[in-house]
Amino acid sequence: MPFQSGLVSIRLLKNSISITRNPKPAPRNSQLAIFLIITSALLLPSSIFSQDTIPRKKIGLVLSGGGAKGFAHIGVLKVLEQAGVKIDYIGGTSMGAVVGGLYASGYSATQIDSIFHNTNFDELLQDYIPRSSKSFYEKLNDEKYAISLPFNKFKIGIPVALSKGMYNYNMLAKLTHNVRHIRNFNQLPIPFICVATDIETGKEVLLRKGYLAQAMMASSAFPSLFSPVEIDGKILIDGGVTNNYPAEELRKMGAEIIIGVDVQDDLKDRESLKDATRILVQITNLEMINKMKEKTKITDIYIKPDISNYGVISFDEGKEIIKKGEEAAFAVYDQIKKLGTENEAQHLEKVDECLDVQGITISKMDNYTRSYVVGKLRFKAPKEINYDDLKTGINNLNATQNFSRISYSLEPKDNGDELKINLSENENKTLLKFGLHYDGLYKSAILVNVTHKKSVFKNDVLSIDLALGDNIRYNLDYYIDNGFYWSFGIKSRFNKFNRNVKTDFNDGALFEQTGLNSLNMDFSDLTNQIYVQSVFIQKYLIGAGLEHKYLRIETENLDDTDRIFENSTYISAFGYLKYDSFDNRYFPKNGLLFSGDIQTFLYSSDYTKEFKRFSIAKGEIGFAKNFAKKWTLKIQSEVGFKIGNESVDFFDFVLGGYGNLTINNFKHFFGYDFLSISADSYIKSCFTVDYEIYKRNHFNFSANYANLENNLFETGNWFSRPKFSGYAIGYGYESVVGPIEIKYTWSPELPKGYTMINVGFWF
Repeated sequence: MPFQSGLVSIRLLKNSISITRNPKPAPRNSQLAIFLIITSALLLPSSIFSQDTIPRKKIGLVLSGGGAKGFAHIGVLKVLEQAGVKIDYIGGTSMGAVVGGLYASGYSATQIDSIFHNTNFDELLQDYIPRSSKSFYEKLNDEKYAISLPFNKFKIGIPVALSKGMYNYNMLAKLTHNVRHIRNFNQLPIPFICVATDIETGKEVLLRKGYLAQAMMASSAFPSLFSPVEIDGKILIDGGVTNNYPAEELRKMGAEIIIGVDVQDDLKDRESLKDATRILVQITNLEMINKMKEKTKITDIYIKPDISNYGVISFDEGKEIIKKGEEAAFAVYDQIKKLGTENEAQHLEKVDECLDVQGITISKMDNYTRSYVVGKLRFKAPKEINYDDLKTGINNLNATQNFSRISYSLEPKDNGDELKINLSENENKTLLKFGLHYDGLYKSAILVNVTHKKSVFKNDVLSIDLALGDNIRYNLDYYIDNGFYWSFGIKSRFNKFNRNVKTDFNDGALFEQTGLNSLNMDFSDLTNQIYVQSVFIQKYLIGAGLEHKYLRIETENLDDTDRIFENSTYISAFGYLKYDSFDNRYFPKNGLLFSGDIQTFLYSSDYTKEFKRFSIAKGEIGFAKNFAKKWTLKIQSEVGFKIGNESVDFFDFVLGGYGNLTINNFKHFFGYDFLSISADSYIKSCFTVDYEIYKRNHFNFSANYANLENNLFETGNWFSRPKFSGYAIGYGYESVVGPIEIKYTWSPELPKGYTMINVGFWF
């Protein structure tokens, strides 16, 4: 009101007039002037002296670290926005640095809530690498081990961390696209600072400049969970170790009022310290809790959400934790509201996330070539890409396991971007891996693997498997990976098994002569290959090579003169084209599969005296589609046939069984026992419906149909009603050692069904 404003003005005027003990009468003119001033003050509108004329104090927001408990920061930000509080500076540590960095780059609290809600934290913690990012060699070589450990000088080590954090890095790089060229964090929409710890000196490191995504990663690199991050030659880990609440730093930046959100743990009693994570957090919290007593004194509005019932990895309870943050902020809402203005909350508009890569710079490497790295990226400069393309390329590099640390930044260049990649080569060249497996054909086995990289040439890897169990087997792979260019490899494997089978590899003639309906078969196969292969149009694998094979098949059911069926050496040439985008080898939810190859047998030592040159061609196509929340449909079709007038029966297509690694032309077929039916040509389709009852637990039903006979495609019978059919119903679990499956299979053509069990990755 004008009158009230006038009173205020009078008081201000009165305070401005100096008063003495013996005032002299003011001159007449002076008295008139004073009267006019007072009258004017009474008549002035109140807006002249409103709060808008008073400079607004700068507000700093400090967000502590606390892992998943840092979700509470989002709840606090929501309330601050509701109250109209404008943040001028943000400082954070660990999860506080992640939330604070996103807010500083322009996101609203609601947008950050949506980001975290749509993040798969299981994949984040595991540093999930999509199967599609692995090369065909890596898929074959990696999908059979349960444990992988560093091995040096006959000593087994442990990994530096569970995760390199690349899933997180890729996500943060994409989210900070709009500020990707800003290198001074004071130039962000909201000036920002975060804290990391130099692991070598134990001192805190204030990150004010650099690539924002990398700074956020360094500040949140929780020890043993995420690998350290290298910035400017310093090896950095979680800033919570040294300064989990950088309030002083915000004061130095210019903040006059500090709002602080503290989500770190208080000290726990023995009843609460029953796992390694909580004990580690307790250790790191000891000094932080003592420091907080002083830090709260310089905090004007201190917010401490009640999240004692949650842990640093309680990511699946994010909604509840955000709610706790809101509740804590509303508890001091009267104080917060006093700082509010009429400004609308910030909101980052979606921008084009296309990257026009004008150049690629790669740090110096000792053991890998530039072409190797560019081949893994699957794009060359200049090239327009999106963040999914970039993520795929970085995942490809991560999947090689050749680099202990991977980081990158996007620098401005020619109105586009220059991709700068910094790679730290893995100093450990040897890994010791273990696996286990059981199936109905090879029985039980423990797998021991030694993988050694950079054995002879750059980009090479040597892998030796030894399966110890009912049937001793080995597999040796030596591969030189040249990315886009032709790669070279050598393979050697030995397989053997003993089993009663219902095929005599002679069109049933032997069964008719002997009156037997099965044979106890000893099967041995030694195969050696040399090959070249390359990635074709960035997706397909194309290759060719030569093969040497020694095959021996014998039985104890017959006398000494007839007991050996085969004892020959073969030389052949082969070629293949493959594509595999299944997201999981054993329980795919999405993806396509294509494989086609042809093999021409050129020479044999010809134990049976029946060898003539022939070829075998075969192909497979399949797709998987997640058509409902937990339902997946998988369809696969296969075909195979001989080329030539004669072929050796021992290379016929043999159907039956499930759960074993297939070699030569052995094929799975539900409803029939292992190696039950055979011929030189076949066509087969299999349909599977899978329901994921609970995470990693599957219930599925399968139906397969086939036509199989000699010269099938010459007779035209391949297009007739399927002669063979089978069904399976089963349960599967994705365990750390691989799939654990039990299936009951049956066929209407047979009097009984079969129960098939397999445990662990196939090898």
